[in-house]
Amino acid sequence: MKNYIVFKKQRDLGELLGDTFGFLRQEFKPFFKIFFNVAGPALFISLIAFAAYSYLVGDVFSFNLLETNNFNMASPFIIISAAFIYVLSAMAAYVYAVTATLGYIKSYVDNDGQARLEDVKQHVKNYFWGITGLALLKGITLVFAMLLCILPVFYAMIPMAVVYSIYIFGHNTSAMDAFGNSFKLVNNDFWNAFGTFIILGILFYVLSMVFSIPAAIYTWIKMGVFSGEVDPTNLETLSDPFYIFLNVINTLVQFLLNIILFVGATFIYFHLNEKENFTGTLERIDNIGENPTS
Repeated sequence: MKNYIVFKKQRDLGELLGDTFGFLRQEFKPFFKIFFNVAGPALFISLIAFAAYSYLVGDVFSFNLLETNNFNMASPFIIISAAFIYVLSAMAAYVYAVTATLGYIKSYVDNDGQARLEDVKQHVKNYFWGITGLALLKGITLVFAMLLCILPVFYAMIPMAVVYSIYIFGHNTSAMDAFGNSFKLVNNDFWNAFGTFIILGILFYVLSMVFSIPAAIYTWIKMGVFSGEVDPTNLETLSDPFYIFLNVINTLVQFLLNIILFVGATFIYFHLNEKENFTGTLERIDNIGENPTS
């Protein structure tokens, strides 16, 4: 019997981090089975689009210094189309990942620790376009905060981290209501939420850098860095199929690492919501005496 992780309760920073990784460790197999069933096709299309775009862009520029023409005139329409398809597919894959992850958690919570595939699919269907709108609004908000200064970004990223959870776990909450409520909710315990998300963000960054090392090493080898004879003409590695493959794997890993941030943000949301509304506490009080005793 696996241990049921209660989401609807208050946690300190250590508990938020511990339960985030504890949930992922405990639900690893069932979660990724459902995740790839729901979000896998969109993710696969996104990776194919990324590989095609990388190959086309890498083939456009030739850095061979012995040639007078260092720019291969591929069709601008093809390049722009490939970029457009990649951006759309990446956005769709991101939204599917968010809805599949939070949909799994919602099914897990609603069914006392037993997430169901049919529930997750229904949640994705119900929340897909709302999450899409919130993702665009979130991006605009963070870009605007960056234009103002660095400090507003640190403040805005916490409400933007929990906005998806407010939309999905809130009762009859619209996307715009979720966006507005996110700034109010984080005021209940901003620094605890901030510390948790910063640590998860640092971990995400470090792991992302680690998995980008193989592609960097391969580029250095092709350029002759380790032999001491750097050959700039080998920058044509950009269109090398093996280099593109390494970058596709790196992109996949970074995409999956986002799940850590999604789960951590969900725990943060429930912590903040519990401090404000005591939802979990009231539910546990209501359930006292309802379960049969032996």
